[in-house]
Amino acid sequence: MGKVKGFMEFQRVLPADREPLERIHDWLEFHKEMALVDLQQQGARCMDCGTPYCHTGFMLSGMTAGCPVHNLVPEWNDYVYNGFWHEAYDRLIKTNNFPEFTGRVCPAPCEGSCVLGIIEPPVTIKNIEYSIIEHAFTQGWVEPKQILHKTGKRVAVVGSGPSGLACADQLNKAGHGVTVFERDNRFGGLMMYGIPNMKLDKKLVLDRRIDLMKQEGVTFMESTEVGVDYPADKLLEEFDAVVLCTGATKPRNLAAEGRDLPGIHFAMDFLRSSTKALLDNTEAALSATGKNVVVIGGGDTGTDCVATSLRQGCKSVIQLEIMPKPPLERQVDNPWPEWPKTFKVDYGQEEAESLQGEDPRKYSMMTKKFLADSQGILQAVEVSRVEWTGVDGRFVPQPVAGTEQIVPADLVLLAMGFIGPEEHLLQQLQVVQDERSNIRATDKAYSTNRERIFAAGDARRGQSLVVWAIYEGRAAARECDRFLMGETHLP
Repeated sequence: MGKVKGFMEFQRVLPADREPLERIHDWLEFHKEMALVDLQQQGARCMDCGTPYCHTGFMLSGMTAGCPVHNLVPEWNDYVYNGFWHEAYDRLIKTNNFPEFTGRVCPAPCEGSCVLGIIEPPVTIKNIEYSIIEHAFTQGWVEPKQILHKTGKRVAVVGSGPSGLACADQLNKAGHGVTVFERDNRFGGLMMYGIPNMKLDKKLVLDRRIDLMKQEGVTFMESTEVGVDYPADKLLEEFDAVVLCTGATKPRNLAAEGRDLPGIHFAMDFLRSSTKALLDNTEAALSATGKNVVVIGGGDTGTDCVATSLRQGCKSVIQLEIMPKPPLERQVDNPWPEWPKTFKVDYGQEEAESLQGEDPRKYSMMTKKFLADSQGILQAVEVSRVEWTGVDGRFVPQPVAGTEQIVPADLVLLAMGFIGPEEHLLQQLQVVQDERSNIRATDKAYSTNRERIFAAGDARRGQSLVVWAIYEGRAAARECDRFLMGETHLP
């Protein structure tokens, strides 16, 4: 513990963001960097708790508490405070293959479980993590490592999202020959096309890491969909083991009258179109330019749709959330170290409020039907307020009579999450799915019903956080290595 009373002397401070009305005119990352001396003060706020819940990483009341990859948070906070940046970097990468990803897009359950957060705003763990890894890249400490020991074993990793990349990275370090199959033309899974560039720069962040992995010996096969471009049965013929990291990419639909009208799209189709157009320097196939946009669903994806619509020059944008507005502070039924279910303003809402004069979110709102004009073109959404009432032991939303409203809409984006992995490859491989349609694989062995086939990430656990995907990729790699070699030295 570098500063015994640091948590008493220093207040929580985050780096400033670029002004909302400035940043909505480009696709550059919006966070500014913080001076190293200021970061040292933030590191000093860490109390080096006897039981550091920040890195516990477990599920509590259905939510993540602490860091799933068990980041050694107090240790690298202390190193940062004392100015030992290389040592902080060494501790950080012991548990996390890609802190540059989590430092940008993770919601930071570590901060929700910070012990200091009981009485004061928590330590700025996420920003310190981001600063350590970016400082390491700037100093040239992040270099490709030569893998000296080769096992002669070959492993196929299907999917290049965070779980697939983490799995491939770990297996490569163990000396196996690793090939990553990706059906898209660029690597990164939903991090590439599902997260906008201003939140996660594709060339600066994703391509930088992929290039490092290539230099370390990982083989990447883009535009190759296993089961379509590459026969599924060849996997077990050509590889000693297979790890399925295909994600949970089936979007949740909305059963409402008029759903089939033109102009209603899944959020991921819209975000993919936008990022692909940016990277290819072309026009987006789906655009919000000049349109009244209605985003249905909260969460990060809904926020990303709001921010993307603003950058494309929409006429207006609102976001409908069926849940009530969260409270400003923790409630009695949401105690520490649970994830705090409190009201937050993310970057997209901040931008919309700056431009439109109010928060775009409308809470406790249910979509009843979509309305078309005389030409059969989408022109509005009929919504109503809801109340959450107990029915058969569970809370369900009930529409409130007389609260119906007509909301103008030229473009509707469904951002209501995902329901599981796509099934055609699983059927070809005869891999069994569980009652939620996820791949059935054990928590300890990550093995499926098919010998030599493992599974990890959202395809196994269901839609979750990037940091959980990294954890799962690492864990599946460890068990795959144990299967191949009879023992493992992977963490």
